[in-house]
Amino acid sequence: TETVLKRYLPPVLIDRIISGELSMDKPAEMKTVTILFSDLCGFTAASERVGPELMSRALNDYLSAMNAVIFKHDGTIDKFIGDAIMVLFGAPLEVSAEEQARRACECAKEMQETMNQMKPALAAVGLEGLDMRIGIHHGDAVVGNFGSAQRSDYTAIGPTVNTASRIESACTPGEVFVSEAVSTLLSTDATQSAGIFELKGIEASQTLYSLRMPPK
Repeated sequence: TETVLKRYLPPVLIDRIISGELSMDKPAEMKTVTILFSDLCGFTAASERVGPELMSRALNDYLSAMNAVIFKHDGTIDKFIGDAIMVLFGAPLEVSAEEQARRACECAKEMQETMNQMKPALAAVGLEGLDMRIGIHHGDAVVGNFGSAQRSDYTAIGPTVNTASRIESACTPGEVFVSEAVSTLLSTDATQSAGIFELKGIEASQTLYSLRMPPK
C-alpha cells in the first residue's frame, strides 16, 4: 500500500494515511477543490521524429521532474495521461480555498520554471520546441474512489474538472491560465486578464487570467 501511495501523494500525506490519521478509502463525496491540468504542446509530433525508446525515456524524465515539483507543493497526482498531468489540491487533505489556490499557482509557476530548465536536454535528443500549458480552476467536485472491486482510482469528477481541462487547452504555450474563481483567491497583482474565451463544451464565455511569472 505504501509503495502505491508514493506514486500519487507527497510523503507528508503518506505518513498520515499509514498512521490512520487520514483516509482515502471512503465513499465519494462533494469537496471544494482546486484542479490543475498540464500538457506538453507538440510532444506527439516531436515523439514521432525520435522514436519510441527516446520518447519514453524523455517522457519519464519529464514526468519525474514534474512529480517532484507537485509533491513539493503538496499536490495529489490524480493521473498521468500520456504527457498530460491532472493534480488535485484540497483532497484528500482539506485546506482552505485560498491555500489551495496559492499552492496550485506556486506549483504551476515552478513547473514552468522546471520545464524551461529541461528544454536544452529535451532538444538534445530531438524534442526541441516543446512548451507546457497549464490550466487551473477551483470549485466543487465529487472526489473519491471510482471503479470496480478489481480496479479503482482515487479521482475527482464533475464540471469543475472539465473546466480546468478546457482552460488548459485554451492556455498560451509557456503560460499558466486560471479561472476567475482562482484569480479572486489570489492577491490582486498575481494575475492579469488573458481575455474572454469560448471553452469547448461550456455554454457561457469565460474570462481567464494569466498568472504573472517570475522573470526568466
